[in-house]
Amino acid sequence: MREDFNVTGLFYEIQEYKFRKFLNIVKKDSNCQIPDLMVVMMNPGGSRPINGYDDYEIETETIPDRTQDQIMVLMNNCKFNYARILNLSDFREPQSRKFYNQMDDFEIKNIHHSIFCEERKEDFNKLFIKDIPVIFAWGVNRNLFELAALAKERIGLVNVSGLKKEGEEYAYYHPLPQNYNKQKEWVINITETIKA
Repeated sequence: MREDFNVTGLFYEIQEYKFRKFLNIVKKDSNCQIPDLMVVMMNPGGSRPINGYDDYEIETETIPDRTQDQIMVLMNNCKFNYARILNLSDFREPQSRKFYNQMDDFEIKNIHHSIFCEERKEDFNKLFIKDIPVIFAWGVNRNLFELAALAKERIGLVNVSGLKKEGEEYAYYHPLPQNYNKQKEWVINITETIKA
């Protein structure tokens, strides 16, 4: 399936930290120039550019991961051609615990790692496409709720779907839970919501 898509991102560094501003997943046989699906997830994890340049001024080819495979399946199911992924945080860190522990350090160093903060409103306005379907899929850990609140406020709730954890305002299940059946359930649930 991956061979049917181009996956690109914009990578950058601030101080010693590595970030990714956005990720685009585009069907190779599509002429679509702007996204027809927005997805908001937790952070870029271990995402890295194929060319190895971690601080690059232009969008570059990216090595896809299994989470992005889930988005590709969803795109095929719903006939989307171009998905853009934004994250609650741009910080590239595959280990969730390290990611959560880093948040306070960014605040102390005045590093605006979230595209949803007021200081990065210009980035958000440039990269977020309005009036198309949006999927919230950042996970259910309470450490994310402050950033999730920023995202929900900035985006609003129009055209939004996601597999929401019952009883939690800011918790939306990640596309790639550890359980394989839950992974399939996520895709089926979001597909049905979008097609409804």
